[in-house]
Amino acid sequence: MKSRKSQHKNTISRRQFMKTSAAVSIAALGSGASRIFAAGSDTIRVGLIGCGGRGTGAAMDCVRSSEGVEIVAMGDVFRDHLDKSLARLSRRVDDKVKVTDDTSFTGFDAYKKVLACDIDLVILATPPHFRPMQLAAAIQAGKHVFMEKPVGVDPVGIRSIINSAELAKQKGLAIVAGTQRRHQAHYIEVMKRIANGDIGQLRGGACYWNQGGLWVKPKRPEWSDMEWQIRNWLYFTWLSGDHIVEQHVHNLDVINWAMGSHPTRCLGTGGRQVRTGPEYGNIFDHFAVEYEYPNGARVLSMCRQIKGCANRVSERVIGTRGIAYTDGSNGRIEGEKPYKYEGKSPNPYIQEHADLIKSIRSGNPLNEAKRVAESTLTAIMGRMSAYTGRELSWDWVMNASRLDLS
Repeated sequence: MKSRKSQHKNTISRRQFMKTSAAVSIAALGSGASRIFAAGSDTIRVGLIGCGGRGTGAAMDCVRSSEGVEIVAMGDVFRDHLDKSLARLSRRVDDKVKVTDDTSFTGFDAYKKVLACDIDLVILATPPHFRPMQLAAAIQAGKHVFMEKPVGVDPVGIRSIINSAELAKQKGLAIVAGTQRRHQAHYIEVMKRIANGDIGQLRGGACYWNQGGLWVKPKRPEWSDMEWQIRNWLYFTWLSGDHIVEQHVHNLDVINWAMGSHPTRCLGTGGRQVRTGPEYGNIFDHFAVEYEYPNGARVLSMCRQIKGCANRVSERVIGTRGIAYTDGSNGRIEGEKPYKYEGKSPNPYIQEHADLIKSIRSGNPLNEAKRVAESTLTAIMGRMSAYTGRELSWDWVMNASRLDLS
């Protein structure tokens, strides 16, 4: 197994890039509050930052979720990403796409140019490493935000997200995160029952994201190391946070939701057993972490990305009077008060945008940033424990750790 020390060191090119990217003052983007939407009838103008598959999908979900929503600006580091995204959006939701040559941007500063456009709402869908910096810029510029999960890759970034959450609250700006289970009907109903005590006092649980492999992009001769890593971002901890953060955060968010709190400590393990080639960067392919919560409950977290193994993506919460089971399509409780969700199941990827836009138009903006920051840090804490072999406390990771992967 490769040493983990190397991936906490920053290459000169990456450090120089981050300094250059932050050099232009965020204040230049403006700091005015977003405009008022009279009687909910005004068009909401959307900018997209990060034009890969998830960003393009989020943009389509956004304009499909509500009437009077248009995509008017787009930005990505790479021209081919932007061109493919714009072509896909034009095929699927052509009447909602109002992007012009003057409002499409490429390069590392593309996000600044999108934020300088006349937009009300911005979708942040770049690799997670960039989320704290881009959220701070968006809030300073007075924009409402939809940001994909996770929202950072290290404790320093998470503190920045929490600071931005507070500033957004002061400015009356909405922030909704891509933890779509929070907007999914059967999850909402099961969580209501857990909060009401239907399964008794919570004693433990488990959550899983075990699956096969994902896409990978081998390096091309014409790509620099920086370009390759950003195109192949899933496999580099500084960009994705590792898959426990990038993907398993969904399940950990559900557990935090059920427990009504973030964990107090954790002990984790993991490794790089199968995906050992250079195309897989420096991340692990499996993790197992035990989290302890303030109520004394202990939760097993397990995630794996290895082909040919049993798959499982779900959560289980154990109480003194029952057990709650949830996954992507079902929610049920077994015990003294059995329950099974049998209602309608609106698409949660669209519903999260509908909820965001409704909150903007009503003048009661949602702000999920602190919550998703805590769920992301839950995953980061598990990764840090697995990488180092140490039991870690929430207080130390949140308040004292100086880990900064930039």
